[in-house]
Amino acid sequence: MVETLVTSAPRHTERAANGTTVVELRGEIDILTAPSLGARLDGLTAVVLPDLVVDLRAVSFIDCAGLGVLCRARNRVMERHGRLRVVTDSNQFLRILRGAGLDGVFEIYDHLPEAMAAVPCRDLTAAAG
Repeated sequence: MVETLVTSAPRHTERAANGTTVVELRGEIDILTAPSLGARLDGLTAVVLPDLVVDLRAVSFIDCAGLGVLCRARNRVMERHGRLRVVTDSNQFLRILRGAGLDGVFEIYDHLPEAMAAVPCRDLTAAAG
């Protein structure tokens, strides 16, 4: 008997808006699908001052491989003095971040317009000084 592995590969759409790249992901991000997503995010974070919003609201599942892809993208963005925002309305995903000790690592927003309009934290501290 031959088993067929069926997975919901993450589909994504990308668009640019006012210098920000918005990546909307759908489906599952797991050990099978993370490599292709990671390669795409590597390309998007290879520029100087990358500004990236990753919309996870339509992601149905994410495992540790998916978290690894997001962490790698965040690290690459930070190395290049850019910005990464994550949009999610999933309490389950937020619990996963807390459990992994990553709850303060990402800029998290519930809605895409909020993420797009948010002032970078470094600008807030500069304005206060």
